[in-house]
Amino acid sequence: MRIKSITRTRLLAVATGLAAIAALAAPAVANADAQDGGGFSAARLASAGASVLRADVAGTAWHTDAATGTVVVTADSTVSDADLARIKREAGADAGALRIERTPGKLTKLLSGGDAIYASSWRCSLGFNVRSGSTYYILTAGHCTDGAGTWWSNSSHTTTIGTTVGSSFPTNDYGLIKYSSTSTVPPGTVGSQDITSAVNATVGMAVKRRGSTTGTHSGSVTGLNATVNYGGGDIVYGMIKTNVCAEPGDSGGPLYSGTRAVGLTSGGSGNCSSGGTTYFQPVVEALNAYGVSVY
Repeated sequence: MRIKSITRTRLLAVATGLAAIAALAAPAVANADAQDGGGFSAARLASAGASVLRADVAGTAWHTDAATGTVVVTADSTVSDADLARIKREAGADAGALRIERTPGKLTKLLSGGDAIYASSWRCSLGFNVRSGSTYYILTAGHCTDGAGTWWSNSSHTTTIGTTVGSSFPTNDYGLIKYSSTSTVPPGTVGSQDITSAVNATVGMAVKRRGSTTGTHSGSVTGLNATVNYGGGDIVYGMIKTNVCAEPGDSGGPLYSGTRAVGLTSGGSGNCSSGGTTYFQPVVEALNAYGVSVY
């Protein structure tokens, strides 16, 4: 689900994670290509991942789990047993390298109306305030900026924030909004948390995300370099997988660890009542793409 939204006062909204995963692990299959410990070779894992992409089943996400040497395929509630069978058929001899997990709810980009950063017909959450020299920008999700021009801080569209100057979605999920006003410096914080640097995520990293719909929630990074198929051709790559929750309106919000920026909310499944799985665009990639930095 798409998560779009912004905080009005500080213009900082953080991303929220989505549904927690109930694992339905497929048994590992012994294989001549299996490595010590039961895992599969890098070549077999790459082949298995490519098979999932070719199967093109909306509502699935997948990443390689280095610890077990398998490709973890997360399937939401819309994915049928027939869909899973199709994925395994596509994988053929590599099907044994797949580990299937179910997650409740529907995997989508989170959209909703509410109190955040507003485009013409949707809202999102501000990710991080960033800058290049003395020019200041908002970094948020690309599915938020895709097709958006002007941004406002209120639903009545009377207070302008700025305009979209960069957008990358699908494949990536990051976008850049240039502030219209140059009279004040926007705060380099997420809520009251100062953000001073940006880092790449690591498995097990403790993280928080903040969004305009659900506020601040905590969790940890559970996977890296995930591919997420939202359907309709909207496939993103290289995402961070977490067990943090999120809901509609949280899209674009920040994922952070202490003073370090980590990611931008892309989408996921579940909610903040029952839990969820949420995927994030790595922030370092987005910063490098636009030549901007946190401060």
